[in-house]
Amino acid sequence: MNALMIMSSMSTRPMEDIVRHNPTGTKWLNIYIWPDREITADMVKRAERLGIKAIVVSADIPVVGIRRALKREGGLTKDIRIGNFEKYFLKSPGSTVEIPTVFHCGDPACTWRDITWLKSVTKLPIVLKGILTVEDAVLAVQHGVDGILVSNHGGRQLDGALATIDVLADIVQAVGDKVEVYVDGGVRQGTDVLKALALGARAVFIGQPIVYGLAYKGTGGVEKVLQILKDELDIAMALSGCAKLSDITSSLVRRIPRQSNL
Repeated sequence: MNALMIMSSMSTRPMEDIVRHNPTGTKWLNIYIWPDREITADMVKRAERLGIKAIVVSADIPVVGIRRALKREGGLTKDIRIGNFEKYFLKSPGSTVEIPTVFHCGDPACTWRDITWLKSVTKLPIVLKGILTVEDAVLAVQHGVDGILVSNHGGRQLDGALATIDVLADIVQAVGDKVEVYVDGGVRQGTDVLKALALGARAVFIGQPIVYGLAYKGTGGVEKVLQILKDELDIAMALSGCAKLSDITSSLVRRIPRQSNL
């Protein structure tokens, strides 16, 4: 499908296994800046050696949000494998890695200076994920990031946070052509992709639909999800008079004022 994949640092398999089983296709690695900077730097170096093309830094999780649905389900199972951290915390072969709680999120003491530090330890492009305001987008550019991923962490971090589609255009306008801007959150149909592109996103990322496809039919299910979105986007473009992606403009989108239910 030639889709870009952002690999999670919290995946059950280490990044080395993922690249070995799927050596083709563009991959980025999502990390936090953890309190242990040596582990943070080593994770990035591993990505460089594997040919991963960019580092995506989550900036919206200095603490883990209140996730009631996860709590109702009893949380994550204790024996879940966190492959990328086995190198640092595995006590014996075959045992379960016990990751210190401080690695469940980013360092609460992290500042913009840490973006400068990260740039000093890698030549890879840095994409900052979790930006929702113009002010932070401008600061991100000033501190040398190479891309911005407008994201609210799937709405799981802060209840009532802004929807990404509502802030996307303002952020794109604020940064201009200095960096590329991407978006995720709530993308379920090809028309959602069309709206995001019309509002200036360079690319659109999806999460939950991929998991649904995987649960449905494994690799084939994931391919089906991507194909559905592609087909829906093609049809939406045709019905909007767009023969190519560059034909998509903001004129296709009209904001309708909404009344609050609060």
